[in-house]
Amino acid sequence: QVQLVEFGGGSVQAGGSLRLSCEASGRDFSIYARAWFRRAPGKEREFVARIRWSDGFTTYADSVKGRFTLSRDNAKKTISLQMNSLKPEDTAVYYCATDHSGTNTYTSFQSYDSWGQGTQVTVSS
Repeated sequence: QVQLVEFGGGSVQAGGSLRLSCEASGRDFSIYARAWFRRAPGKEREFVARIRWSDGFTTYADSVKGRFTLSRDNAKKTISLQMNSLKPEDTAVYYCATDHSGTNTYTSFQSYDSWGQGTQVTVSS
């Protein structure tokens, strides 16, 4: 079974930047989309951004639009999330996920069937 692994988490001051990456441990076929979610302490898992594999079309949560950029390396089947102008409210564990089926409800974590273990992002004020 293909496993997703996230890299790049860490601690940064408000206004700083971090770059997260997500790699699959093996060959991952039939990817419809990959996405990032996050979970802050005491909160529900929240959609952050998603990239559709066929054409690279990206969608962002309103809370990160204009600050975060999601990109992919199609050959390596990896995705990266460039996070700029970070805010303390961005503090969370960030998870990479894959949707192999294709769904219109892409903001729901239930639409994704493969998940990484997560990487911590901490933004201090």
